[in-house]
Amino acid sequence: MPDQDPRRVALITGATSGLGAAFARRLAAQRWDLVLVARDRERLTASGAELSARHGVAVSVIAADLATESGCAAVEARLRDAAAPVELLVNSAGIGLNKAFLRSTLEDETRILRLNAEAVMRLTFAVLPQMTERRSGSVINVSSVAGFGVTAPGSTYTATKAYVINFSESVAQSVRRHGIRVLALCPGFVRTEFHRRAGIPTAGSPGWIWLDADSVVDGALSDLRKGRYVSVPTLRYKVAATALRHTPHALVRRFSEAGNRAVGRR
Repeated sequence: MPDQDPRRVALITGATSGLGAAFARRLAAQRWDLVLVARDRERLTASGAELSARHGVAVSVIAADLATESGCAAVEARLRDAAAPVELLVNSAGIGLNKAFLRSTLEDETRILRLNAEAVMRLTFAVLPQMTERRSGSVINVSSVAGFGVTAPGSTYTATKAYVINFSESVAQSVRRHGIRVLALCPGFVRTEFHRRAGIPTAGSPGWIWLDADSVVDGALSDLRKGRYVSVPTLRYKVAATALRHTPHALVRRFSEAGNRAVGRR
């Protein structure tokens, strides 16, 4: 597991910000060698150099847009490299859209689907054959507590995150007998660049809803060691996830629609 073998290789997508960057910091501190993936090569290189200098680990970078065929293919090729096997894959790259489906564009909707869902599936598919052959390895797929229910009418973000949860749980069951662990990480609001990049306003949000990225990562790695399929940080978000999973859908829709009307969102 991540804190038991200090020189294994972890590949992290979305590694220059948010939870991806938090995973990179924590794993480097645990003496993992890293492969960092993001679109911004300059920022990737700077992040990798800092982590390498601070922790004495080997860091390589892949500048790739995982919403494109060429970007996904480049990372798939690295995951299939038998000469330098990846022991832990963290699929953290993802985007949100602050617009309803009817106000969106096909280009934007296709991009969010490719990055949030298709890339997760493809990279997991690329890494599992070697892991199962070695009978060793783990995958963490970053989803969201929003994936447990339709919390924002008109938004397809929750649909992509629901896919990641169900996909991860299904694959986790099928590879467990090979000694492989797959975890869906489902946080709530985390203090990262995500909301700003998506154009989602957060001013006035109560402080108690926010999570610390480093704490979320520590909880995910702990749940991975325990062999869990899903990781939901903090009691308050565990309660929210349970409510979304088990409350009748009609009631969830009623509260969701009322909440969106209250803030003027359609």
